[in-house]
Amino acid sequence: MDQETDNNKKKLDSQDEILLAALKLFAEKGYFNTSLSDIAEAVGLKTTSSIYQHFKNKQTIASALYADILDSLSISIDDIRRRNKKPSEQLREIVGLLFRLTQTAPNVMTFLLVMNRHEFLPEEKPLLETAPFVKILKIIQTGIRFEEIRGTDPLQAYMYFFGIINQTLRMALAGSLAKNVEAYQSQVWMTAWNAICKK
Repeated sequence: MDQETDNNKKKLDSQDEILLAALKLFAEKGYFNTSLSDIAEAVGLKTTSSIYQHFKNKQTIASALYADILDSLSISIDDIRRRNKKPSEQLREIVGLLFRLTQTAPNVMTFLLVMNRHEFLPEEKPLLETAPFVKILKIIQTGIRFEEIRGTDPLQAYMYFFGIINQTLRMALAGSLAKNVEAYQSQVWMTAWNAICKK
C-alpha cells in the first residue's frame, strides 16, 4: 500500500512539473511556438514519451492548466466572499488578488488574460462563463440589488469595472508600466469602482 501511495505521489509530482514547465513556456514563447520536446527538456526528460504517460498531447496539458488555474481562482473567490459581507469589499479584495497574482505569478495571469486560448482550446468555456467569473458577476448583481452599484445590466457593469482592471494588468504583464504593478492598485481600484458605484 505504501508503494502504491509513493507511486501515485511521484506521478502527481511529475504531472505538476510538466504543467509548471508548460505554463512558463506557453507564457514566454506562446502555445504554438512550444513543442512537447521543449516541455520535456524544461522538465529534464530525455524524450517526450514520459509526457505521454501523463497527458495525451499538448492540448490536454493546456486544458489541465486552464482547469487548475480556474479551480484555484474559484476557491480564492469563495474565501473572499466568506470573509467580506459587502459586494464592494469583495470586489476590492478580488482586485487585490489579481494584482498580487500579476506580481507573483505573471505566467498564470498571462495565460488567463493575454493568450488567445480559444485558438488552442476551442472546446473550453470562455473566461466569462467559467466558475470564478460567474461568481464575480453574482457579486456585481448583489451590489446592484443592495444599491452599492448603480442599476445597470450586470454584464455591462462587469465590463466597465474589469475593463479598467484587465487593461492595467495586461500593461503590467507587457512591461509597459513605469512602476511595480502593485503601485497602481489603489488608483486603479478607485477608477474602476467609480465607474460602477452608485453615487
